[in-house]
Amino acid sequence: MGDPKFARQKYDTPPHPWKADRIEEEHAIRANHGLKNMTEIWKAKSQLRRARRQSMKLIGRVDTTEGHYFREKEDLIRSMHRKGLISSDAVLDDILSLNPEDFLNRRLQAQVYYKGLASTMKQARQLVVHGQICIGEQKINIPSYPVSRDEEELICYHSSSNLNDENHVIRQTILGVRESAEYVEEEVDPEFNQSEASEVNEKATDAPKAEDTVTGGDE
Repeated sequence: MGDPKFARQKYDTPPHPWKADRIEEEHAIRANHGLKNMTEIWKAKSQLRRARRQSMKLIGRVDTTEGHYFREKEDLIRSMHRKGLISSDAVLDDILSLNPEDFLNRRLQAQVYYKGLASTMKQARQLVVHGQICIGEQKINIPSYPVSRDEEELICYHSSSNLNDENHVIRQTILGVRESAEYVEEEVDPEFNQSEASEVNEKATDAPKAEDTVTGGDE
């Protein structure tokens, strides 16, 4: 059971510390998500491993349509949907297709960035740590806080934050990044004009017929 004074480690470290491919992959994930250290990645991998283990256990059951295993399956799918990891109509196989970055994307730091409240992932972490972000009326200063599906729309700047002023330098920077990312799609006219239609008809007339291309076999 362990000593109650010392919390048990809730994630697994890599079995081998010097795997070049793993280290390169983790460094890329760390840079993309603005993480402080590799521990955040190991926590996400451990959460994914537990979810996959539970899902595979239920998939391996002959009958999960009723009884305890049916309730366990429904609870697992409902829990993963509430966490924002799968859709409401997902099945157990969808849990197996998740990856660690899906869990990292549910962190408050990532959600602040995705909602356009920060211009970079690192800036999002800074805003959270400095108490500039809240969910509803509750200030949250933990970047790794897992945001549920119901809390997504409640993420905003704290009421006392200077960032509520649209003229704030950070707000202007975010606006500049957003405008530079916009692009205009070229309009495509689905209708042919007269000259294009005539050209297509001429090419269709000059094209060889199917029976002219048949050789051998039928002779």
